Amino acid sequence: MFEINAVENNLKSVAFYTLGCKLNFSETSTIARNLKENGYHEVNFDDKSDVYVINTCSVTNNADKECRQIVKKARQTNPDGFIVVVGCYAQLKPHEIAALDGVDLVLGAKEKFNIAHFLKALKKSEEAVVHSCEIEEADFYESAYSIGDRTRAFLKVQDGCDYKCTYCTIPLARGISRSDSIENILQKADEIASQGIKEIVLTGVNIGDYGKGEFGNKKHDNTFLELVERLDKETKVERLRISSIEPNLLKNELIEYTLNSQRFVPHFHVPLQSGCDELLKKMKRRYLTALYRERVAKIKEIMPDACIGVDVIVGFPGETEENFMETYHFLNELPVSYFHVFTYSERDDTPAATMENPVPIKLRKKRNKMLRILSEKKKMEFYRSQLDTEHVVLWESENKNGKIEGYTENYVRVQTNFDEKLINQKMDVNLAYIDNNGVVEVQILERV
Repeated sequence: MFEINAVENNLKSVAFYTLGCKLNFSETSTIARNLKENGYHEVNFDDKSDVYVINTCSVTNNADKECRQIVKKARQTNPDGFIVVVGCYAQLKPHEIAALDGVDLVLGAKEKFNIAHFLKALKKSEEAVVHSCEIEEADFYESAYSIGDRTRAFLKVQDGCDYKCTYCTIPLARGISRSDSIENILQKADEIASQGIKEIVLTGVNIGDYGKGEFGNKKHDNTFLELVERLDKETKVERLRISSIEPNLLKNELIEYTLNSQRFVPHFHVPLQSGCDELLKKMKRRYLTALYRERVAKIKEIMPDACIGVDVIVGFPGETEENFMETYHFLNELPVSYFHVFTYSERDDTPAATMENPVPIKLRKKRNKMLRILSEKKKMEFYRSQLDTEHVVLWESENKNGKIEGYTENYVRVQTNFDEKLINQKMDVNLAYIDNNGVVEVQILERV
């Protein structure tokens, strides 16, 4: 990292806004720590700041639109502030962002971690400064972790993706698959644990592909299972959670290891995208529904109380009513716990964007709503199945109308009456009943 003195440019305060995934949050937090080391102090994004850093996503059109709205908000808060845009949208369309009123600096995938260096020489002008590498140059690995509260942290273990899903821009925005070393991940995990944080969520673009070298070579020095085993045995953090893993990379050995793990919790988030084999082939996914069903069955066979989350896309080009209902019935029959539903949106430079028979926007939204309703039904079924059972809850810090909330190890959202002494504590509880807001009330048994 470049070392500078922020006072040289009279820039002293910085505010951050993050769009998108857990990986973005981990990287924003790392950038923030670097700027603090270089003389900046962080303020709230709603406050007047010398610098505004917006870390962007570009998974959907809505993410692009939200970025533009956040730029406008920063400009209104402080017309003289410097606005810096980084992240996936910045890498994919740097000159489109540079044309936005108020943007001063655009940094791509390689440049965003040297933001302090680029701020040093930044001056207000009519045109934004753009530093954006060709994505082939993003062949390095930058460690990152985020600390959002006293309870949970996101730890980046992998970046980039070698898959070629026809709807996805991530390989264009983040480059080839590459990984951190196990030794460095262990060090970062203990760094996090030393700050009193009790849960780490492992994150990346395609974490099941972990093991490819930091320069994206095809040699697998380690596997994701080896990383899981080392973290389980050697780190000091009390609870570990896997953010999301592709079904073809979720091996039986990993599922079985989780069963007897000291630290890894029975919660899996497994992208599906479609419950229709015809569409999975058009998407160039690396599995069909039979394999997905097998993975879910394996988890539930050995961990009946495990929580399973699903990503699903509606409105992919050529999705007929029959295709959609195939997905609907597939999800309805599976013993999964909740969905993240995404409405397909055309992305430039992806094969799907030019496919025939696009689904009308109104119909895409209708299908999204149908699956979100089904998701809520599945979540309530899962919550009801957990009532009158004992679990370990890690309490969070926020006072929500006199209640404190937290998650069980198997990802049930629970609450009890707020007590400051509960913050960041793990406790044995009995799941008593579900309130009118769909949150589970608990009876505290004892502190772990």
